[in-house]
Amino acid sequence: MIEVCRSHFYKIILGLVCALTLWQLLVLQNVQERVFIANFQYNISNIVNHFSSEKVSNSFSLPKETRSAGGVNFSSFWEPSNLYLRNETEFGNSSYDLCPETPINLDGHITVLKTSPTLEELESHITNLMPGGRFKPCRCKARHKVAIVVPYRDRKQHLAVFLQHLHPFLQKQELDYGIYVVEQIGKSLFNRAMLMNIGAAEALRQYDYQCFIFHDVDLLPEDDRNIYSCPEMPRHMSVAVDVFDYKLPYQGLFGGVSAMNRSHFEKVNGFSNMFWGWGGEDDDMSNRIRYKKLLISRYPANIARYVMLSHSKAKPNPSRFRVMKNGAKRAQVDGLKNLRYKRVKIQFMKLCTWISVDISPKERS
Repeated sequence: MIEVCRSHFYKIILGLVCALTLWQLLVLQNVQERVFIANFQYNISNIVNHFSSEKVSNSFSLPKETRSAGGVNFSSFWEPSNLYLRNETEFGNSSYDLCPETPINLDGHITVLKTSPTLEELESHITNLMPGGRFKPCRCKARHKVAIVVPYRDRKQHLAVFLQHLHPFLQKQELDYGIYVVEQIGKSLFNRAMLMNIGAAEALRQYDYQCFIFHDVDLLPEDDRNIYSCPEMPRHMSVAVDVFDYKLPYQGLFGGVSAMNRSHFEKVNGFSNMFWGWGGEDDDMSNRIRYKKLLISRYPANIARYVMLSHSKAKPNPSRFRVMKNGAKRAQVDGLKNLRYKRVKIQFMKLCTWISVDISPKERS
């Protein structure tokens, strides 16, 4: 009798072991298929976008039928990156609990390094990113979906330092984020504001972001309690910068690093497209916020601290004050509503999504 019972017991154990092994094989196969799909789409996206060149107008505002209660529905956009992100969302951490409102692993003041390996070397050091410089936390579901928009031209070393610093900074804050570097090509005067409009429009073509953080490439946050979350009101983030003795230069300042949620950014019609050269666009945005009865919020100066990387100063745009005249009337038409540009190339790199655009007058006509 004992031998019969023992025989049945061994059969049951053997059956459980076989079932567990089969389950593990199925899980492993599923994971491998996901990795294959992601890598395949990543490679295809780079091949496709290597040859892509298109003129874009009014990219930010989509037809009403493409909108949904949960945000912009991009089913009408056939882009490999969208396929990848929808795949990642389907298999991601959507069933996890929300991340805590205040991340638990913050340190406060952090060390800021002003040197970095090259971009190519840096790619081998930061290994936990999805294509295009995308990240979302593993242990919980992020509360905020944030697009970091960086207007850029000819600052490669600054960009390497910036990406080296910002990726670990943002990951500790448990954000669902992507970094978008918008490069102006050609010889036209730099138009920072238009590049930020383009970055917001292009980011929404890739993912359903809730807000944007517009970030100069030469500013590095010093305190990880400076949370890059989606604000209830437009938030000026670079309150205390070392080159200004950590003092706010003037109360209406909205430059350097600033955050806006999608609804407010659309409400003010984005940034003006008319500021060529240095200066004026941030004050113009500050006025737009005021015209729409919104308020500029800020973190305390002991938290919203930044280091500025050294660089040669651009000459101020002498026409900036003329452009700022009649701002309230101009804001109704100048911005997202009349945005025109040519997207020359988009690359889903490991550390960021790199978007090269031509905004010269001949390409915008």
